[in-house]
Amino acid sequence: MDARLWPVAAFTSLYLMAASYVAVSRGNFEFLIYIAVMLILIGVVWLLHRNVSLSLGVLWGLSIWGAAHMAGGLVAVPESWPINGDIRVLYSWWLIPDLLKFDHIVHAYGFGIATWACWQGLRAAIRRQGGDAHPTGGLLILSAAAGMGLGAMNELVEFIATLLVPETNVGGYFNTGWDLVSNLVGVVIAAMLIFAFSGRSKKS
Repeated sequence: MDARLWPVAAFTSLYLMAASYVAVSRGNFEFLIYIAVMLILIGVVWLLHRNVSLSLGVLWGLSIWGAAHMAGGLVAVPESWPINGDIRVLYSWWLIPDLLKFDHIVHAYGFGIATWACWQGLRAAIRRQGGDAHPTGGLLILSAAAGMGLGAMNELVEFIATLLVPETNVGGYFNTGWDLVSNLVGVVIAAMLIFAFSGRSKKS
């Protein structure tokens, strides 16, 4: 393994072990499902990285997203903090009451990073064929659509969790809708940043 990846791997391993311990000690079987999915996704990212050499920024971004996801479902919030529902964890916390939740921020950030990873994968595939890999509007739309598709897959995992575990903190249809809106905000911002920073690199 590239020496630069060891800090990312160590950070990811540490928070996954901590999250696993907390989930087991609390009997939180819903989150054990998410941890299992995380392990599968880590394997997928590793294979993707071996084939397209994802940037260190993307790898750290994905790892931090995983940490935020683990914290969101396991870290309790004080009684005085406004929440949505009855389960007092970060994911339920209203940053702006009835308008913006911690969950929305994690969704937007995470699927923005996923869009960045999709762009790097698409760029690598095009360059292998000898093509032009600049972030044109069409390629960025494809990357954003891939990011939204991964977001939809996440909602499918949450739906499966509701079928396997009697009580979850997934939320209903309204929550799913806002998750998708948050994903869209994240992928659009990511596409805009990819385009903007590409323009800066060309000028420099």
